Amino acid sequence: MVNPKSLSHVDNRGRAQMVDVSAKAVTRRRAEAEGEIRMERSTLDAIQENAVKKGDVLTVARLAAVGGAKRTAELIPLCHPLSLDGIDVTVEPKPELPGICLNVSVTTEGRTGVEMEALCGVSAGLLAVYDMCKAMDRGMEIGPVRLTYKAGGASGEWRRDSARDTNQD
Repeated sequence: MVNPKSLSHVDNRGRAQMVDVSAKAVTRRRAEAEGEIRMERSTLDAIQENAVKKGDVLTVARLAAVGGAKRTAELIPLCHPLSLDGIDVTVEPKPELPGICLNVSVTTEGRTGVEMEALCGVSAGLLAVYDMCKAMDRGMEIGPVRLTYKAGGASGEWRRDSARDTNQD
């Protein structure tokens, strides 16, 4: 059995808790995440032609991604509410899937990282695509959603392409 005292998000009685980060240094932090949604070719064509009945799918996905990043602490119980300095979203049709690839980059000056904000942003953006297109394609598939980069804090920089060599945090 794991000793509860060795887990950062568990108190001495084994109960989940939000970590106290007040002793950590404020540093510039950045995280990037990506994800994709696969769909029928006809669904992608309708998105690219702006012919989906609910409207401009790519713009709504971008806005949903920003909103998802901003509201992460409301969705993930042990995340700290953060003041985000920047959120950059790219939404790109990928005919070879066929589908959409969505990337979110989040920056802040803070005591804790923004990995969850980037991941929530990607998830929200992709879910918005599903919501807008579900009437024409219920078989769409989301995933993978994954962290691709993080920088800042005590653990420094991490990139997905080096994950097997230096899996930090």
